Amino acid sequence: MLRLSGLTLPLDHEPDALPAAICERLGIEREDLREFTIFRRGNDARRRNAILLVYTVDVVLADEGGVLERFAGDKDLRPTPDMTYHPPVTAPEGWSGKRPVVIGAGPCGLFAGLILAQMGFRPIILDRGKVVRQRTKDTWGLWRRSEFNPDSNVQFGEGGAGTFSDGKLYCRVKDPRFLGRKVLEEFVRAGAPDDILWEAHPHIGTFRLVTMVESIRRTIEELGGEYRWQTRVDDIALDHLPDARRQLRGLYLQDGSFLEADHVVFAIGHSARPTFEMLHRQGVHMEAKPFSIGVRIEHPQSWVDRARYGNCAGHPDLGAAAYSLVHHCANGRSVYSFCMCPGGRVVAATSEEGRVVTNGMSQYSRAEFNANSGLVVGIEPERDYPGGPLAGIEFQRHWESLAFVAGGSTYAAPGQKVGDFLAGRPSTEIGQVQPSYKPGVTMTDLSQCLPAFAIEAMREALPVFGRQIARYDDPDVVMTGVETRTSSPVRITRGKDFQSLNTERLFPAGEGAGYAGGILSAAIDGIKVAEAVARSIVAA
Repeated sequence: MLRLSGLTLPLDHEPDALPAAICERLGIEREDLREFTIFRRGNDARRRNAILLVYTVDVVLADEGGVLERFAGDKDLRPTPDMTYHPPVTAPEGWSGKRPVVIGAGPCGLFAGLILAQMGFRPIILDRGKVVRQRTKDTWGLWRRSEFNPDSNVQFGEGGAGTFSDGKLYCRVKDPRFLGRKVLEEFVRAGAPDDILWEAHPHIGTFRLVTMVESIRRTIEELGGEYRWQTRVDDIALDHLPDARRQLRGLYLQDGSFLEADHVVFAIGHSARPTFEMLHRQGVHMEAKPFSIGVRIEHPQSWVDRARYGNCAGHPDLGAAAYSLVHHCANGRSVYSFCMCPGGRVVAATSEEGRVVTNGMSQYSRAEFNANSGLVVGIEPERDYPGGPLAGIEFQRHWESLAFVAGGSTYAAPGQKVGDFLAGRPSTEIGQVQPSYKPGVTMTDLSQCLPAFAIEAMREALPVFGRQIARYDDPDVVMTGVETRTSSPVRITRGKDFQSLNTERLFPAGEGAGYAGGILSAAIDGIKVAEAVARSIVAA
């Protein structure tokens, strides 16, 4: 089988145009093309009114060796790689050792648990939150009634923060082993639509993610894994060895019990602040890392569709349009779009009382009226929050608390129209763009809850983005604050064996540990860490 890339066809091409294009590109007769499958489909929208579909296909030919020889050196034609997942080790027959523990049931913990279960190690999975359907009810309690549950919300519980998001399933990490393909195949097996296997920018949406994480949970349990919900890890127990090494030997849980554990995956997510603080107190090596701060910006989806796709807007093969923007400012800051959610809504995403945090979410259909995206400014520890590994957490808390007050101290979010923001005056009413954030938006002045350097940078960037996407800086466009959870503010450093640099048997993983940024990259990291745990168990 060969993989052929870079085939372009018009947006409304006939079904038989693709095999014809394959034959023309390879210079073969139709009967020499035995079969083909689409590996990837994207689009080229550089000419808005003449958009092309771009295909990568896997083909079976009558004479594959001859075709490869004729196209030697052509980077767009090569043998199809083996994308089958092969676990590096499996549990010995009859294995009855101490079971590995995974802390966190987000994408990273989910796949760490799944891979360990598939390799025969029967993991125990702990999460401070609830199963996904109960968690959904608690989350809607904040959105609809301003009732906040600190242990069951957008950040904590089955599925992690990714459950209440756009469900994007693409990333930019190097993936020579095609672990991302393993993730997508498991998602399809759990009920995701097949198109995530071949769309260039696949997504799932919240409602489908709910049923999928339930399905994967059942698989893990059927393989001998065990979940323990509403189980917070409050402390760790360490052995200090004569050669100055430190080893994890167990976990103290919130109910006062102790769980012995030789191998623990900390897939705790980017908002597990008490756990970060506990690990730092216990001397686990970590460091502050860069993240970003800003707002959620909302436009009518029809504006974005028209700006990106011109007369092709609304075509079923294109769906709701997305965008990606970046601007390097005169003050040395970078402003960029983050986690763009076509046809979605802005959601309340706090994990602590008395604070307001925003995020974006879409369903699979991406059919809601507004598009939203983070409009954020990059920040760095040395420049913006010096003071140690946990300084970024305090930086986040400071601005989230001010946002809570600016919104009226009711979990409503502070909002401002772009025209008023650029003019430096408070907004007093909503214009033609209706904000989607629940439990509500208080129109005010966002400079009350954002650093001055971020305000300055965003004011410079907005007109620039308006020249790239029509009406991006329209005066009635609404911004809602604050967006602070773009990524973890800490990195729990680890070595090549995926264990903590100074604490053996502790395996930092995923976005919370600073090694991922989104559903797919977190899941891939979960697989890698699970493999490292399995190797360590077998070698012991």
